[in-house]
Amino acid sequence: MKKFNNIISILLFPILFFALSKVNSQELIIGEERVEPGIVFIFEGAVKDTVHPESTNLSEDETNVHIEARVNWDAVNIPDGAIPDGFIPYLRISSIVYNENTGLKTFVDLIPHINLIDNFHYARNISLPGKIDDKYTVVFKVNPPHEFDLALHNDWLKLYGKNLFNNSEFKYTQIDFEEIAKATRN
Repeated sequence: MKKFNNIISILLFPILFFALSKVNSQELIIGEERVEPGIVFIFEGAVKDTVHPESTNLSEDETNVHIEARVNWDAVNIPDGAIPDGFIPYLRISSIVYNENTGLKTFVDLIPHINLIDNFHYARNISLPGKIDDKYTVVFKVNPPHEFDLALHNDWLKLYGKNLFNNSEFKYTQIDFEEIAKATRN
């Protein structure tokens, strides 16, 4: 039986690896950042998608890109009690996408989403302010939870202060969305 399981594992591994690499190839990593006390931001351009409720999300046929921020605790060097790779809720994240050729821009607030690939993340469907083959500058503004959105226990306050982290801004230039904008989730 052990030999049979080993054979099955050997046969299934390439299929699983190929399937996972296809899923991961469907996202463009725009940038990665880490802020203290151990919060990791991964900013992405993902394949457009239908997001519910449709009344508050740009429809897939009006969209070029699904702009995302995955925000999680780091796997190491994090506060006591934090879950490694755990989602960080209650943040205020916005993005401005500038067309480097025309100067046109798109502003969007990223809101909490959940799917089967990234699980909890912040995202929004957007239309690019120009052609999909133009180059773009993307700015992400990240603010910690407001004092009325997240209560702090005294032990946290003494060790880390009144903010989860300081307001942050991350800027990336020469972003090419063409491949991701042409991709589909089918």
